[in-house]
Amino acid sequence: MKAIPETQDALVLRTDFSNQAAWDEICTTIREPVGDFHFVANVEILDNIEYAGLTTNRLLEFIPRDYHHSFIVVADQIAISHPDHPLLIVDLYERTGREFRAIPSQIQSIENNLSIANMDFEEFANAVDEDGIFRGFPEN
Repeated sequence: MKAIPETQDALVLRTDFSNQAAWDEICTTIREPVGDFHFVANVEILDNIEYAGLTTNRLLEFIPRDYHHSFIVVADQIAISHPDHPLLIVDLYERTGREFRAIPSQIQSIENNLSIANMDFEEFANAVDEDGIFRGFPEN
């Protein structure tokens, strides 16, 4: 297995290949603009069977030391099989390996805010629901 490639945009890495329809739904949702300002997720999607079954610990071994993104989004077995498709967001910066799950429609906000350091990883991780899934911040 080769190192995770450096990309200009944040990376969405597929590690489960059991359900193509679920994967297609996840990708479609991530690519859709959201909110009043039509935010888009600046992500590159890596759909390579070579990474099938890659665990978080193994993933961290394949992230180059000079990787310039502070997080990675993983479509693992839980994301593919769970009805809400909660993707795994893995912190690569302050607490390498810390993680939380987020529904695909929140990837735009997560990517936009983490990529420009407008918000911290912890702000999203601390806002997960009782199922451990980030579904957005509560409306005021």
